[in-house]
Amino acid sequence: MQPALVNSDLNLLKPTPQPVLPPPPKLGQDGFRKVCRTEEDSPSPFPGLPPGVLEMRVKEGSKIRNLMGFAMARIGAGLRQVVFTGSGRAVTKTITCAEIMKRKVGRLHQLTKLRYKVIKEVWESAEGGTSEMTLHRTVPSISILLSKDPLDPQEPGYQPPEAVSALWEGTGPSVKCRGVIRDNGRRTRMGEQIKHTDKIINLELNPMRLP
Repeated sequence: MQPALVNSDLNLLKPTPQPVLPPPPKLGQDGFRKVCRTEEDSPSPFPGLPPGVLEMRVKEGSKIRNLMGFAMARIGAGLRQVVFTGSGRAVTKTITCAEIMKRKVGRLHQLTKLRYKVIKEVWESAEGGTSEMTLHRTVPSISILLSKDPLDPQEPGYQPPEAVSALWEGTGPSVKCRGVIRDNGRRTRMGEQIKHTDKIINLELNPMRLP
């Protein structure tokens, strides 16, 4: 019997432990900071637009109130078409701006285009060295054209204007409101039964106090 040899053989069969590697450094940490961010130039997704069309570039930090205040002032001054464009985290805010304008102005033709954009970011060492890192990121982008004039209904991404009746559920003297209406500071609750359909339609076009 050679128990010492058996124990030696068992030790040889045990797997060799692998060294634990530290996690890779993350951008924005370990002494790196972003110093530059640029977007690639890309052609307009709406070729053939007339000159003077307003293009609203929506950013992640943009204030919707400021964007809509400027855009609504231009529409009120006689502008016929507006383009809202945003990429990355600003896509949701871009859609929100377009929906607000559709509700405020009404009867707008819509054309939506989706694509991808390349973002270039330059990071450098915060310790004052020569270490520099360049990244290229691909992010989704959306462009929404709203027009008072008719657009090509065969174009992919086209949406016709919403009828006034589409804002309400049901017909007849009693109609259920799908959303919330504000009338001189008075707020109607969602789902509240409102009577007099003719007055409701007038309210959408020319706000007045509900009965």
